[in-house]
Amino acid sequence: MRGTSGNLSAVLHRDPLRLAVTASGLDKGELTYHDVVVVDGDGASVPGQPRPSAVPSAEAGLHARIARVTGAGAVVHVHAMAAVLAGEFWPDGVLLKDLEMLKGIGHSAHDEQVRVPVIPNGQDMALVGADFEAAHVPGVPAVIVARHGFYAWGDDLKQARWHVEIVEWLLRFTVALHRPGAPMDF
Repeated sequence: MRGTSGNLSAVLHRDPLRLAVTASGLDKGELTYHDVVVVDGDGASVPGQPRPSAVPSAEAGLHARIARVTGAGAVVHVHAMAAVLAGEFWPDGVLLKDLEMLKGIGHSAHDEQVRVPVIPNGQDMALVGADFEAAHVPGVPAVIVARHGFYAWGDDLKQARWHVEIVEWLLRFTVALHRPGAPMDF
């Protein structure tokens, strides 16, 4: 994650839904216990924070929606260039097929097409969440937010990070193929 971009969350409880979400504006490589905020199922801060002045990421509501809809235990959001470009090139979704790396997100390397949905960006996380829910493809642990980046999720933070790495590689490869003559600096 470059600078303070991106955010992370982990589900603490399911009923009621509670997530630990990174606080806004912090370098994710330097996080401590005091740099997370506990939020409810709508992404709003709940009482009793480790650092009461900490503000949750503006995207906490989308993290909560993803966790609720997919059953994920953790969500990672990154501002990856490949996702931004893929969303521009394929606004109706990015089709991936015939790549061994698809196994890393639970799909066959051959004889299967996987579509990573693309949804519009916005500042109202309730609307972005509704777009996510409408576009969500069960079994695909990622969604691209146009001109923003992408979210990936998993059973825990380790698996969510793994899905980020794999989906980013798949998107970089697909974008590089789309741009003949472009340097493949990945």
